[in-house]
Amino acid sequence: MRDKRESRQKRIRARVMGTSVRPRLAVYRSSKLIYAQVIDDDKGYTLASAKGKSAEAVGKEVAMGAIKKKIKEVVFDRGGYKYHGKVKILANAAREAGLKF
Repeated sequence: MRDKRESRQKRIRARVMGTSVRPRLAVYRSSKLIYAQVIDDDKGYTLASAKGKSAEAVGKEVAMGAIKKKIKEVVFDRGGYKYHGKVKILANAAREAGLKF
């Protein structure tokens, strides 16, 4: 199962790249928590991050952190996870908070 996710993740990362104009919103799920980071891949900086048990709260928190740094558009990197469940909830919460992707 993990090997399939890693191969999907490599395939996605070959196409999805964050820039300073439009950084990457990366998602990682562990067994207990969900993490989200807004990353500028050109400079190698994490611009905003959040973690927690609630995907909706994490999505809102990371979006608010990005908006404080005047970032309104991002590229969504689902990290090889299927776009449903917690990943979809996080994405929808970030959109509702003001991020565009």
